[in-house]
Amino acid sequence: QVQLVESGGGLVQAGGSLRLSCVASGIMFRWNFMGWYRQAPGKQRELVAIITAGGSTNYADSVKGRFTISRDNAKSTVYLQMNSLRPEDTAVYYCNSPRSPTNARDYWGQGTQVTVSS
Repeated sequence: QVQLVESGGGLVQAGGSLRLSCVASGIMFRWNFMGWYRQAPGKQRELVAIITAGGSTNYADSVKGRFTISRDNAKSTVYLQMNSLRPEDTAVYYCNSPRSPTNARDYWGQGTQVTVSS
């Protein structure tokens, strides 16, 4: 059974920082891309950051220079360090492991709420 379990969300003031974690089980973690998405109320889910199996990263323009995605294969965990948070970063953040030769389908976590107050 595949599980992606996020943690680390919460309420923070603008300019503050949070670190999200996603622990994966039931997938061949070290061989998979991992990503973070977010969905704000009334908006579509959007890609925030992605990291390849080899550690290459890509970010949405809106978070470049502020967010950092990383992974620890020994712990089957992907992280999202979020600095200089803005009210517009408020959303539910989801961990994702996309369909691949080693993943039968897209897998998603349950989401963790991040709220940034002004």
